[in-house]
Amino acid sequence: MTLTGKARIAGVIGWPVSHSRSPALHGYWLGQYNIDGAVLPLAVAPEDLSLALKALPKMGFVGACVTLPHKQQTLTLMDDVDPAAQTIGAVNTIVVGNDGRLIGSNTDGFGFIENLRQSIPAWDPEGGSAVVLGAGGAARAVIHGLAAAGTGKICLVNRTESNARKVVEDLGDNIKAKIQVVPWSERSNELEDATLLVNTTSLGMQGQPALEISLARLGPNAIVSDIVYTPLETDLLAQAKQRGHPIVDGLGMLIHQARPGFKAWFGRDPEVTEGLRKFLIADLME
Repeated sequence: MTLTGKARIAGVIGWPVSHSRSPALHGYWLGQYNIDGAVLPLAVAPEDLSLALKALPKMGFVGACVTLPHKQQTLTLMDDVDPAAQTIGAVNTIVVGNDGRLIGSNTDGFGFIENLRQSIPAWDPEGGSAVVLGAGGAARAVIHGLAAAGTGKICLVNRTESNARKVVEDLGDNIKAKIQVVPWSERSNELEDATLLVNTTSLGMQGQPALEISLARLGPNAIVSDIVYTPLETDLLAQAKQRGHPIVDGLGMLIHQARPGFKAWFGRDPEVTEGLRKFLIADLME
């Protein structure tokens, strides 16, 4: 693929940004569809974020994806934001309008739901309850996605209960009615009626403490998902697989959340294929 003077350019904004797989992910799609464009890693310190965002339209960028630690601050610097980003309190995707306005959205919940649908086509969001571990930004996005998909009961479990209650308050009345906050000490007992268990914490990630939870009470057909993708199969997923549960790793969420941005920037809704997964897995191994 050769870039020309007409290339459409987007960015990945983070601090640091070297760990991000987004340039490789978008680069795969750009090459697959032979699109004249690029997605560039942009290492932006927090104190420079406002200046960097204002520069995007001036430099002809069509948009950017936003990673840690900028998602929450970016929300306050947009000209307009979509309802999901407003509710979740964070922006992960920016589109530069034809008039230079910065439009922010949050596609993490979309990515989580689309990954579940692709991985487990028989999954029925309205057919049971979900248990979500964690109360960070990812948990907010997952809960928002589940509620929008029709899940009627969501149990939120976090090590610091006050943080979980803050999430419930911030997500608003429509979602609030679906959420029950459960003490961390009861996390294993709460699985008895669950049809979906989601870990959004860093527990089980490489370099982090293990997630200690018993799946003994979890129904045999319940799905177990972990948004972590380093390692690709966490101890939680390995434990669930051994028990025969359908499992969903976090790589698919990373891929699917990128689709809306790519479509907005480059005009094509990209496919999520096994070839792409293998490409990214190889990239993770490097």
